[in-house]
Amino acid sequence: MTQETQRDDTRDEVRNHLSLNSPMIYEVVRREGVEELRRPTHSLWWSGFIAGIALSTSVFFESFLRHYLPDAPWRPLVQSFGYCFGFVLVILGRLQLFTENTITVILPMLTDFKGRVLVNVARLWSVVLLANLAGTLVSAAMAVYGDIASPEQLASAMELARHYADHTPLEMLLKSIPAGFLVAALVWILPGARGNEFWVIVLVTYVIGLGGLTHVVAGATETFMLVVAGELGVLPALYGNLLPSLVGNIAGGTLLFSVLAYAQVRQEL
Repeated sequence: MTQETQRDDTRDEVRNHLSLNSPMIYEVVRREGVEELRRPTHSLWWSGFIAGIALSTSVFFESFLRHYLPDAPWRPLVQSFGYCFGFVLVILGRLQLFTENTITVILPMLTDFKGRVLVNVARLWSVVLLANLAGTLVSAAMAVYGDIASPEQLASAMELARHYADHTPLEMLLKSIPAGFLVAALVWILPGARGNEFWVIVLVTYVIGLGGLTHVVAGATETFMLVVAGELGVLPALYGNLLPSLVGNIAGGTLLFSVLAYAQVRQEL
């Protein structure tokens, strides 16, 4: 092995052990956002629709664990791991999830604030959000009327849904702000995870599930199950559950994390 080859190998090894600094992470996430903003509307829709169906599995897996675990004080500690399942599918599958885009496509806009970029962000947000909700609606309808789960498993899922819907709009709003912040933080952390993406996703989303925080897409599955079953009206579902969660997730992901992330690196870009 020549000295030049040894030096190249040493540089590669040092580079692999260096941690990404904040400007580098910002640039990675920003470039991902630029790529997402360039995607056709048709692609965004179908990716978001599949993501809605995939994320609904978080609710079902959590309810399945709840059904089979004994009614003990420690049950939520294990049950909440089920909440991670859909997020793992969506994030590692590179599907379009609205709350990820509260940071990913916002960073390009903060760096280059132009009307064209703002319009494109609005296009992506509206398409992905509607697609996510459409996917959860289909999934909820299949769960209630598709005979996919046993009556006992469905009863457990409906119990979780009722507990979720018992929150007041203000509670929904306040619980969704930290959830939006954590999902944005997850997106920020992933570029430096380097092979540990699975565990990072599980850790962050486990906190969301265990803390009873509200995520607009995952919560939509529970809300739509009650709507489809005739236990909750459309307007109460929209204004009492979905809208407060949406506003809170945007506040936590965009107004808090994304803006603060930009502030810490603005002078270094």
